Amino acid sequence: MSESPFLSKIGTKSAQRPMRVDLEIYYEAKENLYHSKENPEGTFPMNMAENHLCWEQLRERIQQVTRENDIPEWVASYTDPAGSPSFREAIAGFLGKFLFHCAVDPETIAFSGGATSVIEMTSFLLADPGETAVIPAPSYPVYTADIGTFPGVKRYDLQLPGDFSKSEYDFDLGLLEKAKAEIEKSGSNFRMLILTSPDNPTGRIYRESDLREIATWCMDNKVHLIVNEIYGLSQLDITHPDLRSEYDDPTHFVSFGQLMEELKSPFLHFWYSFSKDFGVSGFRIGLLHSHNMDLVQAYRNAGLSHSVSNYTQWVMQELLNDHTFLTSYFKDFQKLLTQAYVTFTKGLKKLGIQYNPSRGSLFVWMDLSEFLEEKSEAGEEKLWLEIYHQTGILLTPTQGFGHSQKGWYRAVITSIHPTEMEIALGRLEKFIQKKKEILTPEK
Repeated sequence: MSESPFLSKIGTKSAQRPMRVDLEIYYEAKENLYHSKENPEGTFPMNMAENHLCWEQLRERIQQVTRENDIPEWVASYTDPAGSPSFREAIAGFLGKFLFHCAVDPETIAFSGGATSVIEMTSFLLADPGETAVIPAPSYPVYTADIGTFPGVKRYDLQLPGDFSKSEYDFDLGLLEKAKAEIEKSGSNFRMLILTSPDNPTGRIYRESDLREIATWCMDNKVHLIVNEIYGLSQLDITHPDLRSEYDDPTHFVSFGQLMEELKSPFLHFWYSFSKDFGVSGFRIGLLHSHNMDLVQAYRNAGLSHSVSNYTQWVMQELLNDHTFLTSYFKDFQKLLTQAYVTFTKGLKKLGIQYNPSRGSLFVWMDLSEFLEEKSEAGEEKLWLEIYHQTGILLTPTQGFGHSQKGWYRAVITSIHPTEMEIALGRLEKFIQKKKEILTPEK
């Protein structure tokens, strides 16, 4: 890679390295979307983690807020870079009622422009360049850029046991000890452990008992544990008659925020954003919750360039204070999310495709390895493009998730309209059947 004479080293890397490997083809697909009458041969982008299931319901309530309420004076002025006091109070009430199920101190909350900004800011303030964040694999590919581009933190993909038949993680603390030894041997420092629950892409959750053990290990070893619950309210109804058999003695999802309130450790932190559960990624609101008040103050002092628009804070504040609406919204959202999951996984079962049983998130993590010509990144990319060009279905490519198994792909089941799901599945079925005919010699 040759350096640009006009940019810094970081600038050169940023100019030559796309944010996501699938971004260009995603924009191409967006220009050719499926429409039953106007474009029946169009595409189904199912690679970007967007939630469109309840947008109409949410939009109607937001329009009501802006129509029936006067904009307060504080919206036009500067406010606390960590978030206006009234916004933080509304968020504390929302988290306490719907996710943590315990009281939340508004002073432990700080905001910035989207989940990416929160990840970047937290990494920048907790870790020095060259230190390492450990992330169980497979996991969100863009963590690498979020913690690395500006904070300069390295990513270590922790290889958990590769049994994708479970909806909950079996976590072995010995893996953390091994990672710590390897990282220190390389000359770095194990500074952060990042967990996502429900996870991206598997939809698995971490048991409360495991979270407690992991938290204790991190506190004892002075490692910052951050749990990202960006999909915390995107939970499936596992009592659905078509899903019950997939879950063997499931445990109840417990938010990490509940443990944080109990332990109040400076090494335990929480991330959230409104982009997934609410489907408003364009609003750009992410939050950090921590009882480490030095971190919250540092966030306030360093975060002015990352702050959230006051107008956006006000609109969301009014929405979040309406707990009656939110109760109805999340009931409807869970129902639609569960139905989308049931529809998609039924299609996979019909085709004999294995997938990881999910407890939540917007995804299905499925195994298409039998159709790889070779078990390599090149083989994975070839199959990914083949699926797109022959079916119009754009899945998330496998690069960057950090796992060792080849041939697993992510489908975002909330990114297309529910009525379009059957059309997409029909195309996928034709593709898979054709592939199987090629792989199975005639008798």
